[in-house]
This record gives sequence, structure tokens and C-alpha cells, in this order.
Amino acid sequence: MIPNVLSIAGSDPSGGAGIQADLKAFAANGAYGMAALTALTAQNTQGVSGVETVPPTFVAAQIKAVFDDIRVDAIKIGMIASAQIASAVADALAAHPEVPVVLDPVMIAKGGAPLLHPDAMDTLRDRLVPRATLITPNLPEAAHLLDQPIATNRDEMAAQAQALTALGPKAALVKGGHLESPDSPDVLCADGNLHWFDGPRTPGKNTHGTGCTLSSALAAQIGHGTPLPQAVAAAKTYVAGAIAAADALSVGHGHGPVHHFHTLWKDRA
Repeated sequence: MIPNVLSIAGSDPSGGAGIQADLKAFAANGAYGMAALTALTAQNTQGVSGVETVPPTFVAAQIKAVFDDIRVDAIKIGMIASAQIASAVADALAAHPEVPVVLDPVMIAKGGAPLLHPDAMDTLRDRLVPRATLITPNLPEAAHLLDQPIATNRDEMAAQAQALTALGPKAALVKGGHLESPDSPDVLCADGNLHWFDGPRTPGKNTHGTGCTLSSALAAQIGHGTPLPQAVAAAKTYVAGAIAAADALSVGHGHGPVHHFHTLWKDRA
């Protein structure tokens, strides 16, 4: 059965991140994608120039409309923008505790623009993090959630992954892309156990939307019923391939997008 996966996130008109990346990643991982928008951004590969949030009641209405008609097998939460939207999302999902949730705590865009209002951090931590099946912060995001310094080595990453699960999610995947090292290790803490996923760091500037893409690939894999460690391995393999094939695209003049359909468009490179 093809899983139905819902993304609750912001829009990127340039197509590399946000809802647009989520829908591409869902499709590439064999899932039917749906979307509830939390914010509209004016952005491209060079940065974010504007953000307009969707009224919280309308965010909730979008989510309700989907659940009123369609079976939802997994949910990915990305940019929530404000405390009010975070609360609206938490309230809307309260009636569906059986649906697994992948939470990507989006805080800052690739170019440095803030995507989460400062007053939303407590609501994110208190209401959405405990609801999550899996959270997928990068190193700065993990540090913000824990109010700790940014991890600089594998031991600190492992400690923060374990600390994040104490906030309530079933599992935490701490991504090591910000480490100053030739590799890019990620660590998953699930059921009290640590699982390391090592991989080489792929050179290049076309990495726009990698966090959105990974979390969405994970949601699709979970929607298929794939156990967590195997889901992480499959999603990482997919994203690594999308980064490696990104030069086949010609999109923008800044941080370009990854190639979401690299396994499907091989004859069009």
C-alpha cells in the first residue's frame, strides 16, 4: 500500500526547501504527499527576503481537512514560525496520537535568516518535541533545544542525542553536518541505544534544503513501516545521492538545491 504522508511546513518558491522539497522527497521515496502550509517565504538560492505566516486557525483548518477525508500514515513537521502556530499544530494533532511524526526543528535558513520566532522555542520544546516519534536537529538546533553549547565531537553529539530523548520524543537523530571534519556522522538515539551513521562529506555548494529533504524521506520511510535504524539508513543514502547528483541541475546562483529525482532522471543528466 502506498503511504499518505502529510507535511506541515513553510513554502519555498524556489523549490529547494520547505513544502516543495518535502513533496519531492515523499514522491521519490514512494509516498503520496500532502501539505499544510504554515508560512510563505520570499526566498531563492541566495537567501530569504521575506516571511508571511499563515493564521494559526487556518493552519489547523488545513490539517483538519486532510484528516477528515484521508488516511494519514506519517507526518513531517518543518517550519512552524511562531508559538501560536506551534500550539495550533499541537492541538490539531492531539486527536491523532497514533500517527508517527518526524519533527525537523527548523530555526535558521541556510543563508542565516531566522525562521523561528524567539518566543516559539518554549512551545516547540514543550508541545511538539514530546509528540514526535523522531526529531532531526542539526548541531546548532540541538544546542538551542537543550540550551547547551554546540557539540564539536562525536561524544558530545551522542550525549546531546540522549539528552534530547529526555525531552519526550521517542527518538532523536542529531546530524553532524556542521562538524569540522572530513566526514559527516549522524547519531540516532532510540530505545536507549545509539546508532551511528557515517558518511563522507560531499563537496559542493548545492545543499539547499538538505534538512527538509532528509526529514521528509524519513517520514516516507516510516510511512512504509520501515523500522527506525533502517529508515535512517535509507533516507541518508537517498539524500547523499541527491547531493552527489545536484550538479546535474542548473538552479540559481547561490546554494542550489539537491537533485530529489536523481534515481528517476538518470537519462536526463
